Amino acid sequence: MHSDAGRLWASRERPFPVAAEEAGACRTVDGDDLRELSRAIAEQEAIAEQALPRRENPPREIGPAEPART
Repeated sequence: MHSDAGRLWASRERPFPVAAEEAGACRTVDGDDLRELSRAIAEQEAIAEQALPRRENPPREIGPAEPART
């Protein structure tokens, strides 16, 4: 979206987790052009990524149960 001053704005549809917001990740960013806006978005995503704990073993998607082998 453009502001009255001609800046571009973007806002995340889903909020960041609380830890990411506490680390400084902002849901809404602006820029003078698409390149600057993209850079601002990437910066916020990087802040959020660093704030969240890393999982060595990410959860697996569980499918339907398989029959037991005998």
